[in-house]
Amino acid sequence: MVAAKIALPDPAATEAAGARLGPALAGGMVVTLSGELGSGKTTLVRGVLRSLGWQRAVKSPTFTVVESYSLSSLYFYHFDFYRFADPEEWETAGLADCFRDDAVCLIEWPERVAVHLPRPDVALRLTWPAGVEASGRMLAIDAHTAAGERCLNAMTAGVARIEAPG
Repeated sequence: MVAAKIALPDPAATEAAGARLGPALAGGMVVTLSGELGSGKTTLVRGVLRSLGWQRAVKSPTFTVVESYSLSSLYFYHFDFYRFADPEEWETAGLADCFRDDAVCLIEWPERVAVHLPRPDVALRLTWPAGVEASGRMLAIDAHTAAGERCLNAMTAGVARIEAPG
């Protein structure tokens, strides 16, 4: 696994991080997005979609569970499992069919259904660290596959990485 952390001082930086990720994504990839409510997960997804040419609204799928976007020959599924109280809700929702070779799956709140998800290519975690201004976030990027490492490199290109202490 390859890991990095970068600072995101404001929502524009969060969207820009997503914009750097977008072109590195390919069909069959799974990206998880973890973080507290309001930490910027949907803002990051908006950056991904804008970088790939999506011009219409990008909304949080908190109530719909999934929003789908058709981009050229690639399907994008943006999931939000915040409202799932039990991982078994996955079975009744019929979402496994979305995980295919011609689709990219971006998943908010993956821990709610982790037992059912394939291993992500890249796992993203947004946090509010001590010492960063109120609007700032930290983005931890963990790459689990070669495709995920390509994403990590794209997201950190030209951006200062934060070194972990110790």
